[in-house]
Amino acid sequence: MVIEGGLYPFTSHFLNLNPHNYHYLDEGQGDTLLMVHGNPTWSFYYRNLILGLKNSYRCVVPDHMGMGKSDKPQNYSYTLSKHIENLESLVDKLDLNDITLLVHDWGGAIGMGFAVRHPEKIKRIVLFNTAAFLSDKIPIRLRLCRIPVFGALAIRGFNAFALAAVNMACKNKERMTEQVRAGYLAPYNNYANRVANLRFVQDIPMDSNAPSYSIVKNIEENLARFSALPVLIAWGAKDFVFTDQFLNRWKKIFPDAEVHWIPDAGHYVLEDAHERILPWVEEFLKRNPI
Repeated sequence: MVIEGGLYPFTSHFLNLNPHNYHYLDEGQGDTLLMVHGNPTWSFYYRNLILGLKNSYRCVVPDHMGMGKSDKPQNYSYTLSKHIENLESLVDKLDLNDITLLVHDWGGAIGMGFAVRHPEKIKRIVLFNTAAFLSDKIPIRLRLCRIPVFGALAIRGFNAFALAAVNMACKNKERMTEQVRAGYLAPYNNYANRVANLRFVQDIPMDSNAPSYSIVKNIEENLARFSALPVLIAWGAKDFVFTDQFLNRWKKIFPDAEVHWIPDAGHYVLEDAHERILPWVEEFLKRNPI
């Protein structure tokens, strides 16, 4: 998989999670920044932050199994618990400590799920349009994708989820150039390669019978233990999934957080506003040394 135009000038690394390969980036040196993406993005989403921070920090950025350059097994437990376990395996392999956790979308539940299991490893938190708590708020477009048969046809057959994201998640349309669009879509170029896109949507815990419900509930119940840590929130105000209701919830959980509400940015807040966000992150890290 080649990303045209040099937008992703990074060295690929792989962790073998027998029998599947888990892709990650490991760029730069210094304090560890662990960047965790969501669905249907991949490590490509963080490229501008990596380029801006790798001269001073170590940027570790995995692709969840089924996403990006990681393997896309067809018979696999694409559940929140499994994604957290994979992240644990990576952190263990690289012996990461004193971690600054940066999360977006599903990366919030996965990253904070890891944090709850290993709170001693987390020193700072950066949130981008995400959640790590239960909610009954789900857009109708996502509800449709969860309908049996129809959801699989739409997401895996017609690539509706990834295509909708590149068309809707970035509000400054000039940012979604053909090269950027191709970068986001490259991993999901056929029916088989879209398996995780569907499984992530199916795994959203909307009721107590969902497999991931108890996992998210446990994460939610333990978020307050991180309230004494430095927290930065950069939030795209035009997100149709993670609305300001989610932001307000985070502000209650982390009342001392540094919050940047970005009125012209959408769900892909780093795509819309990375030039503004990068200096905020740099200052946040310098102001809160480990």
